[in-house]
Amino acid sequence: MKGYGWPIAPLLAALVTSTASAATLDPATMADGTYTVKVEQVIDARHLKVLLLDSGAEATLAAGRPTVNFSTVRPDDQLKLSTIKGQVVVYVDLTAH
Repeated sequence: MKGYGWPIAPLLAALVTSTASAATLDPATMADGTYTVKVEQVIDARHLKVLLLDSGAEATLAAGRPTVNFSTVRPDDQLKLSTIKGQVVVYVDLTAH
């Protein structure tokens, strides 16, 4: 009975690793609407990598208007944003700085 645990251990480790990572969402498939997100990375002033709090999915979002600028956003900020065709058209930072 002792030898049976070793073949199963790598399978369990792979399963835990695959379920722990968030699914990546294509922004083009997102429904137009308002989302609450947590910023994981500010790529540049026009792009953010975020975690959608309602679904747990990750997405990289682009600014959809010239007036949308993410230069004041920081990682771990919580934002409420609206998207149209997968692009951010307006957002508000809910985090107190």
